[in-house]
Amino acid sequence: MNTRSARGASKPPSPRKLDVAALARDGQSLSGEWPAVELERLAEAAAPEAPAAGWSPVQWSVRGELRQPRGGEAQTWMLLEASAEVALSCQRCLQPVRENLQFSRWFRFVRDEAEAAELDADSEDEVLALTRALDLQELVEDELLLDLPLVPRHEVCPEVLPQAVGEAELEQAESEKPNPFAVLAALKKK
Repeated sequence: MNTRSARGASKPPSPRKLDVAALARDGQSLSGEWPAVELERLAEAAAPEAPAAGWSPVQWSVRGELRQPRGGEAQTWMLLEASAEVALSCQRCLQPVRENLQFSRWFRFVRDEAEAAELDADSEDEVLALTRALDLQELVEDELLLDLPLVPRHEVCPEVLPQAVGEAELEQAESEKPNPFAVLAALKKK
């Protein structure tokens, strides 16, 4: 894992145990990368011929911000951005297809789960409960999993799947079989 801090802190905060309140209060930014295999749930989506060990590292950055609405108390916000290139199985040809994933999302943090659920239902913003130690890697992985295509496939597949034995003969027999409407038309003319 590689982590960089934009502010001159003596020791950058740990992205696996991130204090979001401190990040926002101090206006800190962090960035880094993780090997794709460390994001185990994402790695499980890999095409068998292109395992996550061969993928580029997952790039991420985070920035905290305190927002002061008029007449209200300060709000804790965090901008999370990440990108990854993954290889999934094409649903047409079953060969690996590379997909570029990237997102940029703001998250608002509130006191507890009840407030988060209430605000999340009424808001377009992502709302999470503030914890003492947020696992940023887990959040990045969750967001990347949400960005996976439902049906991964090539624009144009590099190979056509071989037809099963008997399929070609069945298609030929169907094409040689006379059209039932043509047969009816011929009977009608007689």
